[in-house]
Amino acid sequence: MIAAEPAPSSPAVWAPLAVLAVFSTALLLGGDGVQHVLRFDRAAIAQGEWWRMLSDNFVHLGGWHLFLNLLSLVLLVLLCPEVLSPLEWCRRVVVIGIGMSLGLYWFVPQLATYVGLSGLIYGLFALGLGRQALRRDKIALAACVFLAARIGWELIVGAPASEQRLVGGSIVGESHLYGVISALIYGAVALVFARYRNAGPQRGGI
Repeated sequence: MIAAEPAPSSPAVWAPLAVLAVFSTALLLGGDGVQHVLRFDRAAIAQGEWWRMLSDNFVHLGGWHLFLNLLSLVLLVLLCPEVLSPLEWCRRVVVIGIGMSLGLYWFVPQLATYVGLSGLIYGLFALGLGRQALRRDKIALAACVFLAARIGWELIVGAPASEQRLVGGSIVGESHLYGVISALIYGAVALVFARYRNAGPQRGGI
């Protein structure tokens, strides 16, 4: 029997993403100085400022950039409601956020700076929709196809110019790709560990 999805209206579903939204908003209010200290900066990372591999996810180009990412978080809750422990949420955010930044650092050498939650959000979508797709949810399967197609379009054709004007800078499609790849690796490892625990040594009886 498959457990029912939690209601999107549940406070436990919204709480972790609300914390993420409040934290990102507070950093935006800190101004350009905060962004410059926390953004992905290839030269600064090469000099040892490794915290930028995670902190870059939480700073934004401006209000519209943050607003669009917060709308994506709302959509994430509505489509993929989950009740997870604070520790599990932290693991997801850290692994996907750092994984995305490592992908940019290793495989997009022409990228000098980057900010934004979108790569992390794409990864969270991949985990949430992937969980539902494994249960043969047709809507989730269609959403996974759309997610893959959108990333492919951004990498080949590029993001719409109107969207880039709205956020106030270039949209880095590779961040979405590496966010999803990091999430899939995380999900696969978590699934293997879960199956290992469930198939642990059986205790015999007399």
